Amino acid sequence: MKKLLLFFLFSTIISLTHAQPIKVMLVTGGHSYDTVEFFNLFDQMSEIEYEHFAQPEANNKIASGLGSEFDVLVFYDMWDDISSDEKAAYLRLTKQGKPFLFLHHALASYQKWPAFEQLIGGRYVEENDNIPEDEWSEYEHDVWVYCSIENYTPVTAGFRELRFFDEVYDNIRISDEVKPLLRTRHPKSAEYVAWENHYNASTIVYIQPGHDKRTYENEDYRKLLLQAIQYLNTSN
Repeated sequence: MKKLLLFFLFSTIISLTHAQPIKVMLVTGGHSYDTVEFFNLFDQMSEIEYEHFAQPEANNKIASGLGSEFDVLVFYDMWDDISSDEKAAYLRLTKQGKPFLFLHHALASYQKWPAFEQLIGGRYVEENDNIPEDEWSEYEHDVWVYCSIENYTPVTAGFRELRFFDEVYDNIRISDEVKPLLRTRHPKSAEYVAWENHYNASTIVYIQPGHDKRTYENEDYRKLLLQAIQYLNTSN
């Protein structure tokens, strides 16, 4: 019995030692950000191996089929131009069950593509003459945001409350189909600031905090992102 236990422990150590890093496709573009600190955030995650693509190159690569070679796709872009071939490529990835993590201003991407709102589970509605003004979303910079855990999942495990000095979004659209993960009572923010969604065979996580280096350097934020990536990798 002791030999079996020692063998199990040894095998576990070996498997952990040789565990392959999670391959991440990291997408940016369309919005300014603190680049050095942002990439340092991902450089510090020894559990992942990422390749960065800026828009519009990122969508070109996704249309060529490159997205299927990664374990998790992480989007920190805010992009609006997308061709029919690129839309079809995103939808193919969801049918394959490829997991997505969307961060912060990615919620405002593809304003004229309804399927993207269904995919991400919501939308930041930009000012548009074709949309009533009372439906436009709003933002507020440099505020303290206290977040409570709405649902405990592998993404939110180990947290009781999170606090970020960040930017909040209000009057955003959030699908009734999502599972809320983080909640805030900030008066200028939407109630939910992180959620899990499912579209076709894909699992999707959206995390709203992440405006600049003050959040990137927050240890809880780093842990939250890593846990989201690890969880999404297991859903693939």
